[in-house]
Amino acid sequence: MERIDASVLDLQEKVVSINRVSKTVKGGRIMKFSALIVVGNGDGIVGYGIGKAAEVPEAIRKGVEDARKNLVRISMKGTTIPHETVGSFGAARVLMRPAAPGTGVIAGGAVRAVLEAAGIKDIRTKSLRSRNPGNVVAATVAGLASVRTVAQAAKIRGIDEKDILG
Repeated sequence: MERIDASVLDLQEKVVSINRVSKTVKGGRIMKFSALIVVGNGDGIVGYGIGKAAEVPEAIRKGVEDARKNLVRISMKGTTIPHETVGSFGAARVLMRPAAPGTGVIAGGAVRAVLEAAGIKDIRTKSLRSRNPGNVVAATVAGLASVRTVAQAAKIRGIDEKDILG
């Protein structure tokens, strides 16, 4: 997998969820915040990260740093994906199907954030099993990373594109 340099990209950030977590110690409860962030350039590069801190802005900053370290390039066919795929992570499954131009992004909250950051304009999705935003985001990114165009599949197999298409 290729290494993507985040410093040269113009990345937009989206906060998917902010969660308040507490730890009980002898003196009482200690409150902290966890932020799930998705970053993307709107042209096929997307990543996600989690930041934890005592203050919300600091948690978001840490999440953005983490997301910039975990960028992946996804294959696109125009404004959609080349073929149907199911991404999975933990108990989460995300079904993604290509859609005709003009359809728009048919997706729920966490999945929508990833798709919009990646620059996908037309797609139909269904989130299955888990509703945990962290796992749903990870499943979406895993599914998008597994998608291949016909040219990429032909190159991997060492055959001509016409042989794949029939």
